[in-house]
This record gives sequence, structure tokens and C-alpha cells, in this order.
Amino acid sequence: MSSGKPAVSQTTEARLLTRVLEEGYGPGAWHGPDLKAALGDVSPEVVFWRPSPDRHNLAEVALHHAYCARSVRGQLCGTTPEPFVLEGQDWFELSGPERLAWPQIQAAVEKEQTKLAAAVADVAAGRTLSQLSEAERFNLVLGITCHAVYHAGQIQLLKRLRGA
Repeated sequence: MSSGKPAVSQTTEARLLTRVLEEGYGPGAWHGPDLKAALGDVSPEVVFWRPSPDRHNLAEVALHHAYCARSVRGQLCGTTPEPFVLEGQDWFELSGPERLAWPQIQAAVEKEQTKLAAAVADVAAGRTLSQLSEAERFNLVLGITCHAVYHAGQIQLLKRLRGA
């Protein structure tokens, strides 16, 4: 059943979805630090600091986003992604670098975001077949972007609370 409107071209969809992803993760956003920028200037003493015992630290927020980006990639492509950097799902307790050091966490975020961007481009260009509709793909990309912006704000707040 047609809505009477022409479908967005694959090239237009690729540009749009790529631009939406970049607004949340990087390189640069008009609204302030994107997630990549927020994670880029973190001092080691801030990474595992908690504002209170029952709150997440910066490391946990960052790794949570990496897990979510991986999940969105799987939904978009209709595949089960390779195993994550840690066993478990969604939120990971990280009290210090014993389980995962900050450079490893940063690398996991960058890796998952890069793989997500590549998957978005491949689906939009028709190189990867997605079972999702154009609207569903857009909603997933918009959702993970809003997620990145939200957590970038949390990270900026954690840095400010810690005096970093």
C-alpha cells in the first residue's frame, strides 16, 4: 500500500542517517559536546568515581552506550552481533580498572559506534538487507542518537560534580 509519497532514495537515507548519528556521537554537534567529545577529555581520577554508592560512574555510562550501539546494529541488520567486550548485558558494574581499563572502554565505544555507522551506511546503500522499514530504521538511529546525547550530558555532569 503506497502513501502517495515517493520513497527516500538510498543515498538520501544514507546521508540523513549518517548525519543523525554524527549529531550524537561526533564529530561535533551544535548543542555542545557530543558523546565522543565528552569522553575525550576525561581524567583518570574521574572515570570510576561515583556521585553516590547507588549511581553509575562515567565508565559504566560509556560502556552501557557501547552495548546499546551494538544492540541497535544487530536490530538494524537482523543479526546477532559478535560477543561484547564483557559478558552480560546493558549495564556493567565497573568499580575500577581491574575489570576493564579506561582506554579499553573508550576503544569499545569507538568500535561499536564505528560499526554502527558502517551498518547504517550499508543498509541505506542496499549493501546489507534490513527487514525493517525505512521508518523503523530511522527510529532506531534517532533513538541511539538521543541515547548518546543524553549520556553525553550525564558524563559532562559527572565531570562537573567531580570538579574535573
